[in-house]
Amino acid sequence: MRKRRLGQSDLYVSEIGLGCMSLGTEEKRALSLIDKAIDLGINYFDTADLYDVGQNEELVGKAVKHRRNDIILATKVGNRWREDKSGWDWDPSKAYIKEAVKKSLQRLQTDFIDLYQLHGGTIEDNIDETIEAFEELKQEGVIRHYGISSIRPNVIKEYLDKSSIVSIMMQYSLLDRRPEEWFSFIKDRGVSVIARGPLAKGLLTDKPLDQKLKDQGYLSYTKEELEAFLVKFESIHSSHAMTELALQYCLYQDVVGAVIPGASKIQQLIENAAAGTSEQLTAQTHEQLQQLAKLDQYEQHR
Repeated sequence: MRKRRLGQSDLYVSEIGLGCMSLGTEEKRALSLIDKAIDLGINYFDTADLYDVGQNEELVGKAVKHRRNDIILATKVGNRWREDKSGWDWDPSKAYIKEAVKKSLQRLQTDFIDLYQLHGGTIEDNIDETIEAFEELKQEGVIRHYGISSIRPNVIKEYLDKSSIVSIMMQYSLLDRRPEEWFSFIKDRGVSVIARGPLAKGLLTDKPLDQKLKDQGYLSYTKEELEAFLVKFESIHSSHAMTELALQYCLYQDVVGAVIPGASKIQQLIENAAAGTSEQLTAQTHEQLQQLAKLDQYEQHR
C-alpha cells in the first residue's frame, strides 16, 4: 500500500484509510474488519467521539492497542452529546476540547492521538480559542497534529490563515467535485485533503445499476442525470474495477493525502484496499472521468 505525507507533518498515511463510522457496534465484526484492514496494508483509521456515543472509539482502541505504533489514529471533537443522549450540540470551546480529549484517550486506550480534528465549525465560532486549545494539546504531547473536517470555504480559509492544521477532511468524489476549486489554495498552504465519501454512498462501486438507482438522485444530480452518468462511468475503458477507478480519481490529485471509504463487510474492504495497490490513473482516463461529471461549487459559506 502506497503512503502519502499529511501536509508538512511526520504522519505518513496509507492512500486508502478506513472510515470507521461504518464498523457498527457488534464487537467481533468490527475487530475483524480492522484486523483485515491492517493485513491489507491500511495504517490510517479515522473515528470520532460522536460515532455511537463513543463506542466506535472504544472498538478502534481495542483493535489497535497492541500495535499502536504501527497505526495512524485520527479522531474528532466538537459535537457534545447531551446528558440524556437525545442528541448533540456544537461546542468548539477550549474548555470542552480539553475535557473531551481525555475521554477519547481513555476510549482509544492510548496516550496520544496522531491527528485530532475539529468535527465541523462555523465562521461564528471563537476560532482563535479553538486553535489555542489544539496548540496547547500539541505542546502537552497529547496530540501530534490537528486538522479540521469542513466543507465551508470561509471556515477553511480562517484555519489556513491562522493555524498549523495539517489536513482538511472534505467530502470528495467524482460525483462531488466541489472541493476541486480549493485544491490549489490548500496545496499552496502545505496542507492535505482527506477525502471522505469517495464512493458517493456506494454509487461509484461495482454494485449492479438497479441497486444504485433506488434513491432519487445525489446532490445536484437528478435521478435521470445520475443514471446517465453511471451508464457512461461503467463504460469507461479501463483495467480498473469501478471502486478502484473512483478511489484513484480522488488520489490523482496530490493534495489528497488519503481517501477514507467506510466498509461494513470484509469484501468491501478488500475492494477498497485494492485501489491502494492498483495502477494510478493516466491523464487521459482522468480527463475522461472529469468530462462525465459536473463541476459544482460551494454556494454557501464562501
